[in-house]
Amino acid sequence: MYNFHKTPFEDIIDNILNVMQRYETGFTFPTVASVARQKPELLKKIIDSKSEIAIHGYKHLKYSLLSHENQLKDVKKAIEEYKKLGVSIRGFRAPYCSYDEYTPRILNELDFSWDAGIGYSPGNRERREMFRVKIDGRDSNFLCIPLSKWSDDLMIDEHNYSTNEMVRVLNQTLDEACKNRAVVMFDLHPIRIGQPQYVEVLDQIVSYGKSIGGWFPTVTEAVKFRLDHDDWNGYKFCCLLTGDIDNFYFRDYLKRLI
Repeated sequence: MYNFHKTPFEDIIDNILNVMQRYETGFTFPTVASVARQKPELLKKIIDSKSEIAIHGYKHLKYSLLSHENQLKDVKKAIEEYKKLGVSIRGFRAPYCSYDEYTPRILNELDFSWDAGIGYSPGNRERREMFRVKIDGRDSNFLCIPLSKWSDDLMIDEHNYSTNEMVRVLNQTLDEACKNRAVVMFDLHPIRIGQPQYVEVLDQIVSYGKSIGGWFPTVTEAVKFRLDHDDWNGYKFCCLLTGDIDNFYFRDYLKRLI
């Protein structure tokens, strides 16, 4: 992480947005609100580029370790912070993709449109469509999206994949989504995928995905469209590119660990 943070975060975001603009696609950045307030100009750049910001907590905490009251407090604080920053928020992903029974209730209560972390649990990763969860026997108001296991930290930190290997496994996942006319979502943290040595991976998977008939909107665009349609806007499948922003500086990463 120390080496990754040697690259200014402005450069990291520029690298990602340049790819998105080249292919006229969207990227969704679930961002910790207490971190986001450090760089409002960066949030504006993301939004102006037609990508979007989502809530990734007010602080980077494991929600499954918090009480219902403290989870609610954290999410409400994040919402207020984004209101102060003038950023419209429709979606959520819990830090560490850590949820308990209270978290969906909070998202329902606070009128979120979608969640991008519940779909990471093993039973949900294999789904091909957006889905709702049950809350007190009723379907949630918000939609959940299946989240691929192939994150950047799994490929880079755990498997030590080369860029070619990363492209191979991600493109295989796109092939599977295309075959099943499905939705697929990746979590590709900007701190890694936006690095000069890895942004080519992003370029190659978007290029390939579009060549086989994929649609690459923001999550909010996809959710809004799917609520009223049975297909994917005339495309063969939908790929949602997301990446959590946990901190802008290495010192903040260390604070989080402490």
